[in-house]
Amino acid sequence: MQINVQFLRRAENNRQMPDVNDMALVRQYTDHNSETAFAELVRRHINLVYSVAWRYAGNSHDAQDVAQTVFIVLAQKAATLRHRATLTGWLYETARFTGARLIRTRARQQAREQEAYMQSTLNDSEADRLWRQLAPLLEDAMTRLSERERTVLALRFFENKSGAETAALIGIREWAAHKRTARALEKLRKFFTSRGVNSTTAVIATAISSHSVQAAPMALAKSITAAAIAKGTAAGSSSLSLTKGAVKFMASTHAKTTVVSLIVAGLAALSIVQYQAQIQLRQQNEGLRQQMAQLQRDNEQLSTRRAATPRLPAPQMQAGVPTTVYPEQESPSTNLYARLKDKQPKLTHEQAEAYLKVNGRNAATLLAAFRTSGDPALLKEAMQKYPNDPQVAFEAAFDKGLSPEEQRQWLNTFEKSAPNNALANYLSALNYFNSGQRDQGVQELAAASGKPVQDYTSDRYQTDAEAYLAAGYSEADAKTISGMQLLLPQLGQLKQLGLDTVDLANAYRQAGDAASAQTALQMAAEMGQHYASPSPGEAEVSQLVGIAIERIALNAMDSNSPYGNNGQTVQDQLNQLAQQRDTINTIEGQLQPLLPQLSDQDWINYRDRWLMFGEENAESWVIGKYGQVPP
Repeated sequence: MQINVQFLRRAENNRQMPDVNDMALVRQYTDHNSETAFAELVRRHINLVYSVAWRYAGNSHDAQDVAQTVFIVLAQKAATLRHRATLTGWLYETARFTGARLIRTRARQQAREQEAYMQSTLNDSEADRLWRQLAPLLEDAMTRLSERERTVLALRFFENKSGAETAALIGIREWAAHKRTARALEKLRKFFTSRGVNSTTAVIATAISSHSVQAAPMALAKSITAAAIAKGTAAGSSSLSLTKGAVKFMASTHAKTTVVSLIVAGLAALSIVQYQAQIQLRQQNEGLRQQMAQLQRDNEQLSTRRAATPRLPAPQMQAGVPTTVYPEQESPSTNLYARLKDKQPKLTHEQAEAYLKVNGRNAATLLAAFRTSGDPALLKEAMQKYPNDPQVAFEAAFDKGLSPEEQRQWLNTFEKSAPNNALANYLSALNYFNSGQRDQGVQELAAASGKPVQDYTSDRYQTDAEAYLAAGYSEADAKTISGMQLLLPQLGQLKQLGLDTVDLANAYRQAGDAASAQTALQMAAEMGQHYASPSPGEAEVSQLVGIAIERIALNAMDSNSPYGNNGQTVQDQLNQLAQQRDTINTIEGQLQPLLPQLSDQDWINYRDRWLMFGEENAESWVIGKYGQVPP
């Protein structure tokens, strides 16, 4: 690897700049081509990037290539990053993408090297034994988190920032940073448990903090800085190859970290699982082998299901004939705070502007100010300034003031900014059906198959609570108001899409195409299944709507036909869904009389439990403390 010696000599004499934040250094580099500023950025973050690279590569040589690539990309794309709040998340995502690219090209070789490394570091301590189990799974687990959650973990445990430092860097309150950290750790714990590694969030946090950061070789920061400043011309051939792939990918997304994480999850997940499986199968027991085999079978079935598409052109759907709607119990109210149930507190213009002045006018804060104040001008500002942000596109898609053409445009934007989010496809499909474009609607349903749904519920709740807190509301009031006023407009549209999809299946059946009819019904059932097991921070009403959609689809199928891979029939699944719905309603019925008894602190605890562990857990906690635990 060739190094710019003159630059290294200058960089070696540069003084560190601890009082200048990362983004100020990025601007110094882009505005003034400051080698000093770039060298400081490399010094600050080299261990983070190198550690992520090491977990993918399993050896120092390739980890150095990956790390060098990341900083070359930073040098080339710095101008597009100057308005970000922090740099850590972007570096982490880029390191993950570059590492995944390396995995895809060197999977077999890397598996052998990683296994050799793991064997060379064996010792008898409990922490080390746990880390040997976590290490091969960690990066795959991190792909399951949101970009915000990965950023907070990277700051807290990879760069060992305190809770206060992490909150300040992200631009949120310290309690919110702690909650986000706890929620992310709980998701990691569940993922590790599903892979046969059982532990607590506290132990996992300790293991990651103690073992996840590998010290980069002493000379690596200098060589990387020189190569990056030279925009890669001094790098080795392996780094140049990785850089071209990374830059091409980043250019296509304008360096938007959210899109990086989504596409990485889609493109690299299978390769990473295969790569890590080679190591795990030698280390885990027969039970874990069976779990991995089941996961592979599920992936094959998912690929088959995603390939299935009803015949096009789609038949004419009968107009004016309502779909049979099977009786559903009313969804429970999300308004839980008795003393606020008849009020709709909104921030004044002055309060919203004060919140924005302190927290900045970025996409998330503008949307929070819009939702908490009801001022449409704030949504318009977000749409104008951040048209490619997926949450802005999500909110804009429900703006009643848009023309049909403008709504179609924002739905297209939502799909482009969140390509791995099935919700974008579902909303687009309904729009096409409503406009009579059946074939396009069918294609959107097919595109949604196999993707996860992200409706941003927990993110919207948290930023709204921060806005109310900034306006002087108590923590109990801020959290409760944010929860009770959290609008979920997508639920009504998803249920309507479920009905329309069943209508489509009936049209296929009447046209004599039973195979396409069954595929359409499976698509509708899958849509409902997205909410069958809600993630922490999702409203329970979402789960009830998901149950309703799946039941509508199942009721249109032969009740005796097989369903799933467990020997169940359609009727068995209908019975399970009815029991699940009845359990939710029973708990809700026990909960409602107890709510007026909750103290302000217990309202805070309730909302925190909902955010971290789910609404059912929070409700059971209230019932256990104030009433009788449900059977």
